[in-house]
Amino acid sequence: MKKRRQSRRGRRPGISRIDQPSTRTHGWFVRSGFYTRPDGTSAPRHRKFFGDFTYGGKRNALKAASEYLAIVQRVKKKKAA
Repeated sequence: MKKRRQSRRGRRPGISRIDQPSTRTHGWFVRSGFYTRPDGTSAPRHRKFFGDFTYGGKRNALKAASEYLAIVQRVKKKKAA
């Protein structure tokens, strides 16, 4: 039986990496607070893009995206309480 390799990247629910060289789009995209539309499809209530160039690199963009997601989730929890 083979051992499973662990990925080096940690899971980041709600944060996705976008690398699209054809449009020069590189950064992290945050989606949170999904709701159901009247037509039955779901959509994120909060969404924001954090570009590498704007935030000074991949790590800084990821850090900003994580901070934004934490704020959005905190606000969501306060409204639910």
